[in-house]
Amino acid sequence: QVQLLESGGGSVQAGGSLRLSCTASGTVFRLNTMGWYRQAPGKQRDLVAFITSGGATNYVDSVKGRFTISRENVKNTVYLQMSNLNPADTAVYYCNKFPATWGWGQGTQVIVSS
Repeated sequence: QVQLLESGGGSVQAGGSLRLSCTASGTVFRLNTMGWYRQAPGKQRDLVAFITSGGATNYVDSVKGRFTISRENVKNTVYLQMSNLNPADTAVYYCNKFPATWGWGQGTQVIVSS
């Protein structure tokens, strides 16, 4: 069974930065396309970005130029570097396979104040 552990969230002011980490266990991590997702209060969980096993990346329009997804296969870890944060980025952030077929971790809370 795959286990996902997200970390790195916090409270920041608009314009600030955070780096999220997610470590996966119970899978051959390097073979999977990995994604970061987020769920804002009262909204559905949506994809933010994904990175393929070969390192190709894709972002939703709202985070392009501000967020960077990367991975470190030797550590079974995927990262999300977030810069120039704004209040609309406030959400619980999760990682999962893309498409998301594993169970979800507990996520990491990001709060951006204006």
